[in-house]
Amino acid sequence: MLYALGSNGAGQLGIGGRDDANTPRQCHFDVLSDIHEPPIQIAAGGNHTLVLFKSGSLYSVGSNTGGRAGHATSQQWIETLQMIKIGATSTRIKLCSATWEASVIVTEADEVYTCGTGLRGELGRKAASSQPSKLPEFPPDGTNIVGMSSCVSHTVVVLSTGEVYGWGNGRYGQLGEPPQIVWEPRKIENLKFKVVRAVCGNDFTYLVGSPQQGYHAVLGSDKWSIRSNVPAKNLDWQDIGASWGSIIVLKRSGKIESWGRNDHGQLAPRDLPELNRIAVGSEHVLALTLLGRVLTWGWGEHGNCGPHTDQMGDVKDGWKEILLNLSNRDAKPTMIAAGCATSFIWI
Repeated sequence: MLYALGSNGAGQLGIGGRDDANTPRQCHFDVLSDIHEPPIQIAAGGNHTLVLFKSGSLYSVGSNTGGRAGHATSQQWIETLQMIKIGATSTRIKLCSATWEASVIVTEADEVYTCGTGLRGELGRKAASSQPSKLPEFPPDGTNIVGMSSCVSHTVVVLSTGEVYGWGNGRYGQLGEPPQIVWEPRKIENLKFKVVRAVCGNDFTYLVGSPQQGYHAVLGSDKWSIRSNVPAKNLDWQDIGASWGSIIVLKRSGKIESWGRNDHGQLAPRDLPELNRIAVGSEHVLALTLLGRVLTWGWGEHGNCGPHTDQMGDVKDGWKEILLNLSNRDAKPTMIAAGCATSFIWI
């Protein structure tokens, strides 16, 4: 089952109603047939959430203003997770991401659909779309999409060739040169290595190569010294994530390397136990230990870090455990995700 806590002013947690929650509460699906495994991906916009399962079924919840949640615009608020349908048939989805006011969806056939508001190019085209609409002639022939990430107003896509394309707000160079709003998918040129993974911050993009070679690069703004403090190499990484202003890297050793913004305690605290999963939200982090404990730190004003924060709503200079009040004491979390002041746990 999926549980959520945090910001819920638009119903984006899917727990029913629109009140914030500082303890995990069960999410509600309108239809959930034959899905007994955890989601493979959860993506969060400013006030909407996408939940993707291995079956190819994609659900959304929260604000649907402008059709950002992929449903008819007559539905402004969606408080239970509803399935998004692409076309007349049941199209299987393999990837999803979300900007503040839009959603990006990739089918198993490598077709890219976008919906919502795109005043800064977030839709990959100039025309607005209140329902998922396909981007023409992308990706290039002979390539497949192997990764995708979005943040507030830009999206990047990693191809099977190791090339990277992006669109949206690129005014700080986060989408390569020249720095500008990019209205349709544009290749990021002059990368010196084959990219296998990408994550987006508010005004930067973090690209990594294979864990064996350790090549990586930060494109865009150097606010919070996100570029100037980048390590020489990123070897033996297991997972990566980006908040609005920081980068979090989980190493194969179970340790974390992090740099960037830390005014709310977003960077990894000392003395963390060995970890096997991380999930990085807008300004907070979730981590899953080898023993199945869910830890958190960073900005938790909306309850996304649980009930035990300081007077500023932060978990700083340490971490807190998100306690799960389960009737089955043998049940363990197997998947975590974090969004815009939202946290998700599958048990």
